[in-house]
Amino acid sequence: MARLKCVVKYDGSGFSGFQVQPQYRTVQGVLESALKEVHKGSEIRLQASGRTDTGVHAVGQVIHFDSPYKIPENNWKRALNTLLPDDIYIQEVTEVTKDFHARYSVVEKEYHYYVWNAEEPDVFKRNYAYYFPYELNVEKIQEACRYLEGTHDFTTFSSAKSTIKGEKVRTLYHASCKKQGDEVEFIFRGSGFLYNMVRIMVSVLLDIGQGRRNPEDIIGLLEKKDRQQVGKTISPQGLYLWNVRYNEK
Repeated sequence: MARLKCVVKYDGSGFSGFQVQPQYRTVQGVLESALKEVHKGSEIRLQASGRTDTGVHAVGQVIHFDSPYKIPENNWKRALNTLLPDDIYIQEVTEVTKDFHARYSVVEKEYHYYVWNAEEPDVFKRNYAYYFPYELNVEKIQEACRYLEGTHDFTTFSSAKSTIKGEKVRTLYHASCKKQGDEVEFIFRGSGFLYNMVRIMVSVLLDIGQGRRNPEDIIGLLEKKDRQQVGKTISPQGLYLWNVRYNEK
């Protein structure tokens, strides 16, 4: 039995999220259908680094699955991509040892979030960036990002619907914001992320960019550990799972 690790890209616009759901088109469902076809009707279950919501995209999602077949890595890639629709692509296939797990072996995840910050919407970006036509002070947002970095309890910045048991302490190694033309790009790298955490952080950072909050308010929000202290969870369309990192071994 071989264990294969795959790096997967997908456009989340046409999927009801990653996780298999009966009667809905999901990333996992489509991938497992392709695996079933390769395995001549045998069910193959995959494990992912994490789930993404409806409308969320991935540049570097990672999955693994076990197969009784011994096939060269490039042939796996070719076979799967031949069977997959145009909105999913297997970027890379690598055979790994049995102790590798797409979810439990993760040491760092990176997410990007894109905001279209112009007076007029761009219809071609509506599925790929969050439209926000208000003036922003990017320097204030950058200052606020520094308060998010480090090890904190991120309860305030996680969905009240989160099913995680126990503490919500995570380490953010990097949080940044830059604007190029009308596009604002947020980048977050961390040990792990809570449900809706990136989308809630960006919502608060946009409030700071508008002057509705101050950068140092982040300190108090983290201390309060209360989701009710912050506003809405913004749109999933601007969110991309960018990269998942594992120990080099």
